[in-house]
Amino acid sequence: MSDLLPKRHPTRAVPVGPVIIGGGAPVVIQSMTNTDTADVGATALQVAELAQAGSELVRITVNTEEAARAVPAIRETLDKRGCNVPLIGDFHFNGHRLLGKYPECAQALAKYRINPGNVGRGARRDSQFASMIETACRHDRPVRIGVNWGSMDQELVQRMMDENARAPRPRDTEEITREIMVVSALENARRAQELGLGRDRIVLSCKMSGVQDLIAVYRELAARCDYALHLGLTEAGMGSRGIVASTAALAVLLQQGIGDTIRVSLTPEPGASRTEEVVVAQEIVQALELRSFTPMVVACPGCGRTSSMDFQQLAKDIQLYLQQRMPVWRREFPGVENMSVAVMGCVVNGPGESRHANIGISLPGSGESPAAPVYEDGEKTATLRGDNIAGKFQKIIERYVHSHYGAA
Repeated sequence: MSDLLPKRHPTRAVPVGPVIIGGGAPVVIQSMTNTDTADVGATALQVAELAQAGSELVRITVNTEEAARAVPAIRETLDKRGCNVPLIGDFHFNGHRLLGKYPECAQALAKYRINPGNVGRGARRDSQFASMIETACRHDRPVRIGVNWGSMDQELVQRMMDENARAPRPRDTEEITREIMVVSALENARRAQELGLGRDRIVLSCKMSGVQDLIAVYRELAARCDYALHLGLTEAGMGSRGIVASTAALAVLLQQGIGDTIRVSLTPEPGASRTEEVVVAQEIVQALELRSFTPMVVACPGCGRTSSMDFQQLAKDIQLYLQQRMPVWRREFPGVENMSVAVMGCVVNGPGESRHANIGISLPGSGESPAAPVYEDGEKTATLRGDNIAGKFQKIIERYVHSHYGAA
């Protein structure tokens, strides 16, 4: 399968605490809190939950003096819990003032995110951008220069729109908008370097909400620079719409070797966990076989042969069991994330799929003998019967993990 994997677009490695973005390092998963950052307890709790789910970087909003003052306390709370996930500060409009006034906030953050469209207006823009970059240099912090099509630098927009209108062959609105995004990112990166920020301290992003727009702008950006690139579809949406749109855009780019870190910007259902965006991001990367995060469960969709819902419930139970056990397994049994588990519903593909997995079970379909054969590495090792098949199969999985992956 390795010959089918994409050749990664060459980018500079950017250290963010213990995490490396770019330079051929594995694709990094990140997320963002939606708590009031001034609420230390709630924010630290959500950061820890996102990190536990697998987010390797977590971004927090720093928009007020109260939020800036809270950042060091959030970092301290996480450290006491043994959670060392790097924190990224998200700054708009007043970041220059907050970073300058609260150096302890600047120090506690592992990276800053700056939106060129929201740095300032007119004569103040250059000085405020310079102030933030100089703070990053002083604290040796990397910066993501994050252009967003919903908040573009209006002076640059006007300049490039006017130049386009005077051109012999003007570009259409969509094309010139994408070009403005790329130029904004590159010009601001160049300005940051002129101010002393190294190329290995710069990450770029050009976020758009249209799938084809995002693919086009990142292809162009990747062709014109070697900065580390952050991928994400902005305002992806809720539920299946957000998941499908993000997957469609990010999968195309990642398969072309473009992208060093990703975030799936899902709008969560009311009251739902923020961690869904982390799980989706992991599943995109794992489906492309770029990284493994948790054992994969192969399960059939069901058909007229599987009128019983037993296999559906078992597949759900096993998926939940694997997710619950992974925090322990990840520490004690390296390599377990590559394990594959099959939960099948009838004799048509059940035994075959079970043999292909590291460990699999084939439940009886309608009219089949009430027995569930279990396969380990292609060999039948047990046949389960009775009411507690899920519990028995979980014990077999646990034993398999202990015997095949070993303690670290």
